[in-house]
Amino acid sequence: MAASKSRSRKTFAGPTAEEKIVASLIELLEAGSAPWRRPWDGTGGGHHVNLISGHRYRGANPILLTLGLHIRGSALPFWCGFAEAKRLGIFPRKGSKAVHILRPQLHSREEAGVGGEVTLRSWASDRPVAVFNAADLEGEALSGLIEARKLAEGIEPKPEPERLEAADAVMGAWPVSVSFGGDRACYLPAIDRIQLPDRASFHSPAAFCATWAHEAVHSTGHESRLKRDLGGVFGKARYAREELVAELSAMLLGDRLETGSEIGSEIESHATYFGHWIELLKESPKVLIQVLSEARQAAELICPEALIIEAK
Repeated sequence: MAASKSRSRKTFAGPTAEEKIVASLIELLEAGSAPWRRPWDGTGGGHHVNLISGHRYRGANPILLTLGLHIRGSALPFWCGFAEAKRLGIFPRKGSKAVHILRPQLHSREEAGVGGEVTLRSWASDRPVAVFNAADLEGEALSGLIEARKLAEGIEPKPEPERLEAADAVMGAWPVSVSFGGDRACYLPAIDRIQLPDRASFHSPAAFCATWAHEAVHSTGHESRLKRDLGGVFGKARYAREELVAELSAMLLGDRLETGSEIGSEIESHATYFGHWIELLKESPKVLIQVLSEARQAAELICPEALIIEAK
């Protein structure tokens, strides 16, 4: 009888946070949109931050929050949880939906080893946490909080040339050599080299940075670095999965370097990618979590997040 009740609860349980995240992404991909692509907007705050504390969301969370902005059509990268908003008399509007981000949790337990010796094993996992966008909230204190956060985040924004120069320095420090020329951008694993068209071929300096970042992420998968599977061919699932890692990781780099996520690669012209990404995500929601983890690792290798935040 107990087993029957257990099965019943499982059958009627609602979607998990992971499944909600994936369902939202699939919906956008089926509409033909790469939702992580957005131009940098320094006047709007740029980085995703907590509306109340100003804490900057880290790790892979900027990807999930950019997805949330796209779904809402919002331009405010300010977020907060239900409980902290409630304390200030602010509440989500009726019918609004939360975005689930990933919060690291540390775990530890004692385990008996050889000879009865007790050792402490530690590990980390990600716990989904719900946050609401400022555009989905209401309350008397809301407008004042938004204006205060805009002011705090918009103090003396760096001019675009300065941001692009800094990004260029970071990408130039990446040890994989780059050859310029031709009309194709790619990474060549066999010789560990990046190939890019000449700078003048790009529509904007930001597009050049985005393309360089995309190909640099591919190079992090080399067997001497993160050892990802780079053996796929165009049109196949393995290739599409690696492209998704590169797209999301390049988006993280654009957020860290404040260059945005302009169209810098040929992704938008290839519906094949979208089809394979949809298939991968429908097969298992956990694939997105794995891809997000790989994207974060690649971005950390090229531009460690801690160094960027310390420099602010």
